[in-house]
Amino acid sequence: MARAHRWTAPLVLFALLATLPAPSLAAKDGSDEAARQEDMVSTASRYPQKVTDAPSAVTIVTSADIGAHGYRTLADILRGVRGFYVTDDRNYSYLGVRGFGRPGDYNSRILLLVDGHRLNNNVYDQALIGREFPVDVELIDRVEVVRGPSSSLYGSSAFFAVVNVITKSGHHLDGADLSASAGSYRSFGGRASYGKQFEGWQEAILSASAYDSAGQNLFFPDMNDPATRNGISDRCDYERSHDFFAKVALGDFTIEGVHGHRKKGVPTGAFGTALGDNRTFTVDEHSYLDVKFEQELPGDVNVTARGFGDFFRYYGDYIIPPSVVNRDEAKGIWWGAEIKGTKKVLGSHIVTGGGEFRRNDRQEQKNYDVDPFNAVLDVDTNSYVWALYAQDEWRILPKLILNAGVRHDHYSNFGGTTNPRVALIWSPLATTTIKALYGQAFRAPNAYEQFYRDNVSLAANPALRPEKIKTYELVLERELGPAFRGTVSLFQYRVTNLISSVFDVATGFSTYRNIDEVKTNGAEFELEGRGENGLGGRVSYTWQQSEDGRTGEPLSNSPRHLAKAGATVPAFAARLLVSPEVQYTSRRNTDPTSLVPAAGAFAVVNVTLLSKKIVPGFEISGSVYNLLDRKYGDPWGEPDRGLVAQNGRNFRVKADYAF
Repeated sequence: MARAHRWTAPLVLFALLATLPAPSLAAKDGSDEAARQEDMVSTASRYPQKVTDAPSAVTIVTSADIGAHGYRTLADILRGVRGFYVTDDRNYSYLGVRGFGRPGDYNSRILLLVDGHRLNNNVYDQALIGREFPVDVELIDRVEVVRGPSSSLYGSSAFFAVVNVITKSGHHLDGADLSASAGSYRSFGGRASYGKQFEGWQEAILSASAYDSAGQNLFFPDMNDPATRNGISDRCDYERSHDFFAKVALGDFTIEGVHGHRKKGVPTGAFGTALGDNRTFTVDEHSYLDVKFEQELPGDVNVTARGFGDFFRYYGDYIIPPSVVNRDEAKGIWWGAEIKGTKKVLGSHIVTGGGEFRRNDRQEQKNYDVDPFNAVLDVDTNSYVWALYAQDEWRILPKLILNAGVRHDHYSNFGGTTNPRVALIWSPLATTTIKALYGQAFRAPNAYEQFYRDNVSLAANPALRPEKIKTYELVLERELGPAFRGTVSLFQYRVTNLISSVFDVATGFSTYRNIDEVKTNGAEFELEGRGENGLGGRVSYTWQQSEDGRTGEPLSNSPRHLAKAGATVPAFAARLLVSPEVQYTSRRNTDPTSLVPAAGAFAVVNVTLLSKKIVPGFEISGSVYNLLDRKYGDPWGEPDRGLVAQNGRNFRVKADYAF
């Protein structure tokens, strides 16, 4: 009975929003509302469709949103999305979704795309969302966030969500664009871009960016001992990155190339390293070349084909006391191709089908002590995967859509897996859409989990099987007057075969096994508004209860409550935009085996001022992050260590000139 009571408030709000009288559309100002009604998403079904027709709950973050709120990284963007939260261990940013955010996880249960190109690497299956994300956020046109399982179209890692970063094209710039920024912790950034649309269908954009930050001097109370420099880590939190981006459209062909490089000092004394030694660092690189062909054929047929090649490299120097330099490395090389076709059939069906092949030529992992040289790990594997998928969007009645799809993936190292998705989408009123969703998804075991071994504490397990998830969701989307939209989502999922590190008493080693499961119930509420001259805002609340399926205990790093509010308000005849934002995260448990106390609840307030139209082509913005200087920490992947302190009040000033 207690469990039933947990759903009472969400169900009442769902019913109330669904039965409110329909607002009159006749009195609306046409322009802004028409734009809202025609909001399109291309990620949910792999072709453009209205958000209300998409077989999932979708959030779109535009370039205007990014600029108005002063977002610096993809992690910042996703922090503002309902139901999402970010954990930072001062090396990487880890994304939590709907109550699942394992400390130290590699974001392998989120599929990250750039213009439809898969960015999760082939060693850790890692989605990089901090400064290590290889595209400057100022080059983003929009981010489409598709919640729920999408393995029926995208395969592995489309587990909790798909995040598709859609970049700008030449016509968005129409000339040169220069940007420079400076901020707290001696942080400086710069970007130079050029974009142009030429006659016919030809356009191009080229860009280069760089960033350098000295970082903070930090104090770690759990290491306050003379043997560990009294917990003081100075000049170790540095970060340097550079990115290159190019996209050229030639008729039906689009060629895109990306290269990103990030070096990050690790100031935390992670993995038993010497605290305060600035020789401990990690480097991440990702480069790819993607060639896409898209053409409309007679008979309402759209065909898309692409070929791609990726290179990923990670390496890190870890200083083990007293002064041993341990080098950890990974290198991935993969290539592949895919083809997709979409056709309207019999007037009421939109049928999509396609296939994909990826070949992992190199999945290399090494670990060794540098001097004197001592090899710990040297393994290089290869593998491949092929997949076939199909989906049908059937408009049964003018106001009723059935969307059903299925995909089969075959991996050379563990065999096949088949995953369906079904959505029933009903629009009883012009202002109201109700979606009943069911989907299955999987995450393939990655090369790190299968083959990493150090002969000290961790053993390999090539026999790992894919993780599985089943999700049920009910979504209500409702227009509430001329400029507002309300969304209520009730969801439930169960994860099985979850891969976790387990200590084997018989061997004395830990190894990854398919041993855990997770159960989650949750609800999301959001009210979004848009007006003229940049006026807009979002308010959201997420309730989620995630527990270990075997023990019934709450998951670590899983906040029960998330609340977010942000607005953009024009002033001085829209020459200035004022954008405050507040993000609340409730208490989070740490690892159940740890003696570290839970991470307390906190709220962070950010404010950005953006000046526009003062000088033609010139914009300047100033942001203050964590305005109230809230002190808080995040759990991380070291259960015997304290929380990782996060940034206090800090600022950034950015100037942009387009000519």
